[in-house]
Amino acid sequence: MSDSETVIQAEQIRHAYTPGRYALNGLSFSVRRGEVFGLLGRNGAGKSTLIKVMTTLLRPSEGSLRVLGLNPARDGRRIRSRIGVVQQGESFDFTTVEGNLDIYGVLWGLPADERIRRRNELIARFGLDDLRRRRSFDLSGGQKRRVQVAREFMHDMEILFLDEPTVGLDVIMRRTLLDSIRAEVRRGLTVVFTTHNLEEADYLCDRIAVVDQGRLLALETLENLKRLYGGRKTIDLTVSGTEGEAFYRSLRTRLGEDSTVTVSGRSAVILASDPKGALAVILALAQERGVGLDWLNVRQNTLEDVFLKSVGHEGESIGSA
Repeated sequence: MSDSETVIQAEQIRHAYTPGRYALNGLSFSVRRGEVFGLLGRNGAGKSTLIKVMTTLLRPSEGSLRVLGLNPARDGRRIRSRIGVVQQGESFDFTTVEGNLDIYGVLWGLPADERIRRRNELIARFGLDDLRRRRSFDLSGGQKRRVQVAREFMHDMEILFLDEPTVGLDVIMRRTLLDSIRAEVRRGLTVVFTTHNLEEADYLCDRIAVVDQGRLLALETLENLKRLYGGRKTIDLTVSGTEGEAFYRSLRTRLGEDSTVTVSGRSAVILASDPKGALAVILALAQERGVGLDWLNVRQNTLEDVFLKSVGHEGESIGSA
């Protein structure tokens, strides 16, 4: 990959809020110009910390980082002038929706006529017309989120960092927002996108980095991630009664290392290389223990299955790019 195609280059990035306790622990990756790069992980995995490091809000404890060819430690102001950031926090609650966009336009030095043109275009694009004169303080969480994302487009940028931008949005507005992002990517924008929503990642992202406990567990295209488990199928299983924990402990032992069992209460998701053999083991164990089966289904793998497999094995890498 040439330097002109690389907009972010991270090498062995570590960050500790307290000595010896790393929120980021040796992350190395690159982001390509014009792609949507997804960061996928559970709460506390390190996604938001990584966004803060890449947007110059935090200086990493160790490692090397370049954003748009610049060093964040020396060139923070130059980097910030070329990026957009939507974080999970809120701001400018004291003013109206129109005022939010106007303030951003003023901060970015837009002439008045251009500021008004962009403001009106974004209000229409993000479905904010009925809210334009309402104070942000009075908006719902989802409505505030729409304003936060819309106002970043008041200025031109090369990279847009989105930290869970669809939280609180309804299904229609979530899809509208994702489609707006895709349209900007087609015009050359690079997007770094964190989410808990696997369907969103599948819909939007070109490549996905799975992060857990500050470590990079997987970094691949969607197609390659799914291909890694192409020989496996997924079994969805729910048992009745209160014997789930003991049942799944025994099931893990009998299935062995060729299958992965991820448990949540009475339900489990099982990735099996030999689904017929796994079904036989499940049925035999259920009969032996007198455990009823409320749900049993075999299906092809999804991105969610890959994610469960990734975070279920701490430190195990399932891909590289």
